Amino acid sequence: MDCYSRRIVGWAMADHMRAELVVDALEMAVARRKPIASTVMHSDQGSQYTSLIFTQRCRSAGLDVSMGSRGDCFDNAAIESFHASLKKDLINRRAWPTKAEARTAVFEYLESFYNRRRRHSRLGMLSPVDFENNTLSDTGPSGFTPISPIMSTTSTAAHAA
Repeated sequence: MDCYSRRIVGWAMADHMRAELVVDALEMAVARRKPIASTVMHSDQGSQYTSLIFTQRCRSAGLDVSMGSRGDCFDNAAIESFHASLKKDLINRRAWPTKAEARTAVFEYLESFYNRRRRHSRLGMLSPVDFENNTLSDTGPSGFTPISPIMSTTSTAAHAA
């Protein structure tokens, strides 16, 4: 999640919670945002985020790794709120007979609804995409200039059974 706009910029799904899952989500975020040096990548202290492969990938992308204190959900409130919305709006509404069905539904939720149409009170009742379009005027080569260069994740990687 880009903490400036609340836009989900990297995500992945798998039937496991190994480090590769969050690295896949990180790779998507880095490819989409092309973060500037010293952008902060904030997470909780889950084993996926403390893994060597994840921290090495963060460093190679020029990201500064930040982790919340143990047992403190407040520094990850934005991503925790997102996960609650994802579960309430989509995951818990029905059974998912196949992983492919769940993956397609999560893709549509994130890319078509959450980022483009879901309004946020924190963003003046704009969607993350509309908020970025309305507030970012001096764009760089990637089309995005981070005003507040922080990405956060408790798990940007959605986990489906």
